[in-house]
Amino acid sequence: MSLTTVLRAAQVARVLAASCVGRLPLGAAPVALLLYARESLSIAAAGLLVGVYTAGLAVGGPVLARIADRLRQPPVMLAGAALSTLGFVVLVQGVPLWAALIAGLLAGLGAPPFEAGLRVLWRSLLDEEQVPTAYTLDIAVQELIFIFGPLVAGVAVALGGGTAGVLATAALQLLGTVWFVTTPAVRAWRGEPAERHWAGALRSGPLRLLLTAVVLIGAGVGSLPVAMLDYAESVGHRSFSSWLLAAQAFGALIGGLVNTRVRVDARRLPLLGALLGLAYVPLLLTPSPAALMVPLAVLCGLFLPPLLAGAFLTVDRIAPAGTAAEAFAWVATAFSVGAAAGAAIDGAILDAVTSTRAGFILSPVVILLAVPWLRPVARHAPGGFVQDGAGAGARG
Repeated sequence: MSLTTVLRAAQVARVLAASCVGRLPLGAAPVALLLYARESLSIAAAGLLVGVYTAGLAVGGPVLARIADRLRQPPVMLAGAALSTLGFVVLVQGVPLWAALIAGLLAGLGAPPFEAGLRVLWRSLLDEEQVPTAYTLDIAVQELIFIFGPLVAGVAVALGGGTAGVLATAALQLLGTVWFVTTPAVRAWRGEPAERHWAGALRSGPLRLLLTAVVLIGAGVGSLPVAMLDYAESVGHRSFSSWLLAAQAFGALIGGLVNTRVRVDARRLPLLGALLGLAYVPLLLTPSPAALMVPLAVLCGLFLPPLLAGAFLTVDRIAPAGTAAEAFAWVATAFSVGAAAGAAIDGAILDAVTSTRAGFILSPVVILLAVPWLRPVARHAPGGFVQDGAGAGARG
């Protein structure tokens, strides 16, 4: 299915662009928070602040998505954006560390669940045979977030200091939210009527296995900003970390675009997980001159989009009926939980061990640990694509 055909469908380009603007903080916030915190705090405290923010994302995402499943997206996302903006603003008021951690938590808790909100729209905007292309396009375009997000944060910090980086992050999120929720398709969307269960989407056993794997993958990916910052400081250019993270995202963009040409099959999930973990190993070289680190950063991003696309297509098959937005949010949450743990653990490692190379050990180890959890998920969803016209979660 042609990418241009999907993009030309009514409202597709708008919801995709708006969600990308609103999700820029996912790429910008870790860098902005790290650079802001490092103006006065240790790298361990800076890593903890990023960890708290991403933990807030982990908790808030499925809660907001579950409410949206039962109500509508616009009021839920606007209320969340208001809370998140408040957290960012309080954070930069020069408050003590404990208050900064609370503010960072609020900023994460209120972050609108754009990923879930976007992915439940595809079947209302596109024909069934176009939906797989939309998923892979979404994953590919999402990498722009992790290319431009760190760069936006780095430029804002360079122009106005750490405070400017955090406030620019908040402003982008608010702008994207307003643009997204004013789209007619978003205003018209309603959750699928279904019997409600206290466990929601989590009552699916295969989904729980997938989420475990995603937590481990998130830990590997989430530790990278901390390791990159430490490496950049070791070569004398702290802001170079934003360029390295942008290079990693550029590699992911390449991988995502290639993936739009390849049929994603859920049976490939274990292989993709293994390739992703192995791609992080060359970072242990921590080469000098620092420019040599750029292609290594590109390499470690290549396999993430195919892996995530396969995961989301699997979620589309295994989520219980009526839990579409919540199920997608749980995947984002699992990734955020892992990223929070990875950032905090890597910060502690680097604080205890005076070796830049030590910061890059965690990523390949935990990502490779995810492979055994992906194997039963791959067996459960052998085809990868939903071709029968069923909605998300039709097979519980």
